Amino acid sequence: MHRLVFPIGLAILVAAGLGMRAAHADPVYVEQGPQWTAATRADFYTRDQGSRLIYLAWLQALKGQNGQPFLADNMARFGFLPNPDNTAGLPVGFHASGPRGFQIVGVTCSACHTRQLDVDGTQYRVDGGPSFTDFEAFLNELDKAMGNATASDAEFASFAASVLQLATPTPADVAALRQRVDAWYKRFHAFVVGTLPSAGWGLGRLDAVGIIFNRLSGLDVGPPPDLLIPENMKIAEAPVRYPFLWNSPKQEKTDWAGFVLNGNDLFALARNTGQALAFANFEPKHVFGPFFDYLTNNSINFDGLDKLEDLLKRMGPPKWPDQWPLNRAMAADGEKIFNSECGQCHGINEVHSLLGTTWATPVQNVGTDTRQFDELGWKVKTGALAGAGIPGVAASLQQEDFGVSMMFTAVAGSITQHLLTGGFLGDPSSPLGGGFGNALPQNAAPSSTPAPGSSAPPLSPPPLPPALQDLAKAYRAPNSLQPAAVPAGQPASLPIESGTALANTLQKGAYEARVLQGVWAAAPYLHNGSVPTLAELLKPSAQRTSHFCLGAKYDVENVGLAATQDASSPALTVTGCSDLNSGNSNCGHEFGTSLSDQDKKALLEYLKTL
Repeated sequence: MHRLVFPIGLAILVAAGLGMRAAHADPVYVEQGPQWTAATRADFYTRDQGSRLIYLAWLQALKGQNGQPFLADNMARFGFLPNPDNTAGLPVGFHASGPRGFQIVGVTCSACHTRQLDVDGTQYRVDGGPSFTDFEAFLNELDKAMGNATASDAEFASFAASVLQLATPTPADVAALRQRVDAWYKRFHAFVVGTLPSAGWGLGRLDAVGIIFNRLSGLDVGPPPDLLIPENMKIAEAPVRYPFLWNSPKQEKTDWAGFVLNGNDLFALARNTGQALAFANFEPKHVFGPFFDYLTNNSINFDGLDKLEDLLKRMGPPKWPDQWPLNRAMAADGEKIFNSECGQCHGINEVHSLLGTTWATPVQNVGTDTRQFDELGWKVKTGALAGAGIPGVAASLQQEDFGVSMMFTAVAGSITQHLLTGGFLGDPSSPLGGGFGNALPQNAAPSSTPAPGSSAPPLSPPPLPPALQDLAKAYRAPNSLQPAAVPAGQPASLPIESGTALANTLQKGAYEARVLQGVWAAAPYLHNGSVPTLAELLKPSAQRTSHFCLGAKYDVENVGLAATQDASSPALTVTGCSDLNSGNSNCGHEFGTSLSDQDKKALLEYLKTL
């Protein structure tokens, strides 16, 4: 394993390049439908989903770059946006939960899914859009800051005095704190070293698959007391652009590779549980025989996830601001071009089944970067989850198994045990009972563990009812699209969860084609963010730029990142079709590239209206 700590100087350049200090001015909130209000926005910015990153008092005591408090600039240097309503002084997407004095900082959806665009010096806020944050720089600096705080007794004494809020804490107090900090830092440092690539993901990108797989297999299922299996962790080198969230409850499949079922409340809970596990507490245990306990010491906030999904249903796609130029006559011509060139894959094509109506998100290989498939094929030691399985849903895990299978088991096991020990079906009129949440009073603190004194033992989930298995199979439409050729010597496909309702075959280089409402606010483009504008995407791969600046300044004509950002803006260099498996290739998606210049302009005008 290797790691180069993200240079502090580059973090400074990132902050300067994005003009994040200027972003403290009140932004113009782009219209996103009548149900998206100031109240829903505020809820979205802080809603707890169960993430547990670090104690707030520790974070407030840490020193970041140049010896300044880690939270000095609201973490704007990483691209996070200020949230004046957060009483703990945390930016959008971070929250503090727990009793006073023991609050723990967690990350929620909006940290990675809130976008700010700069047009002529005015900041425009798009909720649910792909954030322009450098999450790797944040993790690296947090690791370095805690490393510095624990580097010597003198450094730790200063840190302890701040945490304990005592001028001269007793040696016993300091020793007790040191024991807790060391235990936390051992695990966090192992994760950072084992996960983050030396080259960096860059702004607006994150290797979510690598993070989740490494977290589950490397930090959660090893032997006590630290639960680590360091050899399970692999450098995460397949970064993807954060997807936009509006309309996500409606799409047929989700995740860039399209291997996660979507489109109703049960599948939504699974989708959200999977991403929440990236930074949640999760300590599964084998009880006896086929029985496993997935919920003891599991911090997933199922009630919070249910509420977040309700917020997503209220969030509409952003409307192109009236202040920006738009040629509606040309857009009308562009609509015809879209319907003939793009609509089959990216239009609103409804899929009807017994589980409801969704929007088709066909999964196919269109010649784009293939790197993510390599991670989906990672095999790991399953540790405490060896032998775990959910009959009919997830096959029993072998001593060594696919990371994706471990994720399915962790998600399905947690949700089913939650339903057995505290969850309830919501709206009985919906096909699957509506939303799922905790059977607690509205004002009670959410919990994902059985109530104290409960007689319900921790059980392995029962088999999925046969009728529901059949529905799940019927819901997943067969992929009739043929994958493109892959490099010689590499597997072209990977079967997973054979014999279960989640059985699927992953194709190398295949990604979902989403409905394009609001796509104008989602630059850069392709799943890995390797193309800066929609105008550039309409060029043949060989003619696309291989180097562009990253920043908040927005180009209303070419629809995407402005070619000229601040002088100190960081840049991204990408590869072409000759290195399709780099994780940074801008190859593929040749659709629309043969249109005339006039037709391309018309198509861009129409895409602004979606």
